[in-house]
Amino acid sequence: GIALYAVLRGIDAAHAARSRLFSIHSTQQNCRLTAAAIYPCDPSHSFSPRNFSYPVLSCIILYLIILFLEKNVNTHLLPATPKEGNDFCAKLPNRLTGSGKMKSSAHLRPKTGKKLCKRPCFCYYRRNGGVYMEGWRKDARHEPIIVDLEALVPKEHLLRKIEKVMDYEWLYERLDPYYCHDNGRPGTDPVVLIKMVLIQHLFGIPSLRQTYQRIQDTLSYRWFLGYGLLDNIPHFATVSYAFCKRFPDELTSEIFEHILNKALNNRMLDTSAIFIDGTHIKASANKKKFQKEQVAKAAKVYSGQLRREVNEEREKLGKKPIEDEDDENHPQGGGGSQETAEKTVSTTDPDCGMFVKGEHERQFAYEAHTACDKHGFVLGVEVTSGNVSDSVAWDAVYDKVTDRFPEVKFVTMDAGYKTPWIAKKVIEDSRIPILPYTRYKGKKDKFKPWDFTYNVVNDSFVCPGGHELRHTTTSKDGKRTYRSATQVCKDCPCRSVCGANENGQRMLTTHIWQEFLDLVEQLRKTERGKEIYAMRKQTIERVFADAKEKHAMRYTHHRGLARVSAWVRLKYAAMNLKKLALWKWSRSDFFVFLPYFFFDTTKTPALA
Repeated sequence: GIALYAVLRGIDAAHAARSRLFSIHSTQQNCRLTAAAIYPCDPSHSFSPRNFSYPVLSCIILYLIILFLEKNVNTHLLPATPKEGNDFCAKLPNRLTGSGKMKSSAHLRPKTGKKLCKRPCFCYYRRNGGVYMEGWRKDARHEPIIVDLEALVPKEHLLRKIEKVMDYEWLYERLDPYYCHDNGRPGTDPVVLIKMVLIQHLFGIPSLRQTYQRIQDTLSYRWFLGYGLLDNIPHFATVSYAFCKRFPDELTSEIFEHILNKALNNRMLDTSAIFIDGTHIKASANKKKFQKEQVAKAAKVYSGQLRREVNEEREKLGKKPIEDEDDENHPQGGGGSQETAEKTVSTTDPDCGMFVKGEHERQFAYEAHTACDKHGFVLGVEVTSGNVSDSVAWDAVYDKVTDRFPEVKFVTMDAGYKTPWIAKKVIEDSRIPILPYTRYKGKKDKFKPWDFTYNVVNDSFVCPGGHELRHTTTSKDGKRTYRSATQVCKDCPCRSVCGANENGQRMLTTHIWQEFLDLVEQLRKTERGKEIYAMRKQTIERVFADAKEKHAMRYTHHRGLARVSAWVRLKYAAMNLKKLALWKWSRSDFFVFLPYFFFDTTKTPALA
């Protein structure tokens, strides 16, 4: 301890002496000390015999203490002896003696015949790589080797399964007109660019820049692209430019449809029941940069049909028909809406919309309205701004899916789609809508709408007190209004629970397509309806969970409705491709082992 303290004091006085203290290995009867050389003063500092005398004197004192302990105490202090094949300790420089090797320690070894147990040799030498231990393998990072990239990729890797089911010949034919083969420098293989985007979406990499970086040092990714270890990977800007400028806009839809056709040809789709829902995707827009604008309300798809039925009822009631100024210009002859509403528009990305729901934070977002089958394969998607209602974007998704798969029997949706128009359209298409229960939002201490009895002959309602509510008018929104007589309800004993207004008149409102909603309520209570609706959590909700947790669809870096729509379609295409590859791989394994279960493969005695 005194010697070590003297050494430290000498180093502090010299200001530049460097010390290397080797580990001390102690046993029950032996103590082994390995010490490294003490480097002289740094050349950058001033050197004087006085500054150098402190470490020299401390080393002399340390050496005398070792000799004293060797003669008087049964403790042997030995320096590390170099082993064969590991001569690092033998080559440590000794600046005190000027020798390139450490002095032999034979005179310090015990003269008895007892041998010390072999222990690992620990040395710390910062200049050549850090800690060395006897028996550790050498650094092989710079060893040249001959390797087969095919052998390094595991047989069960996801990209092997995808490569087995995917074909790319149609892509070369589709993109051939967009490349010039007799002028300019050779272009990058378009299939390689598409594969890089598939890698991004398959493994949930947030951006093309990170995808490019990961492909650089991932063997399986290079194998999937068909590149060797030393080949240069196409730059991420090349991929982005190809999809933004060179490739056609409909290419992402064609890739999605091609993969979906493969799943259909392999009989992996079950479209007897489809599930429709929407999920929000956070937009790449600052929520603090916005402006208020007056935006015209978009005309609803069913507005023309609704207006015609409303006018027919108003004529029967002796009311004036409802007309708009631009009835003739409306595509369905029902009139377009001239009403405007104030909306929050982002100055960064005007196509996104402000999304507010429950306790969620206000943010700009897009919404992906998605339809899937029983097995979780995405059948169609429609991307809108985040402030568009689910029931408004429903028609585009429903029409797209049912036109391609007319065999759909059940259409399952959540409460956001429980509107008279959706119920009417699905039922008129000879399909069964499966919708959930919605809680009654009126006063609990008053009569409920279902407490009134409808009279089909007179088109009126009868209240629980036995009084009649006549049909008086129908609004342009399709709302029928039924009113009771004032003189009848004035002295009614049920007036306190009836919910009559100040004038003593009870009003009841229903929709012109209310009978379709009543039929939906009856279908909801059936066992088949409950069973199908319970499958939402393992179908459409699972699709959204996987897309956000495993495939990075929680937010997007793209801006603009067209680019975000293409991004979402590629995301769903990668998810369908992954499911298709995994299912087909498992089926191939099943058919390999199938003969062992159904056929006797053992040899008969005559052929043994």
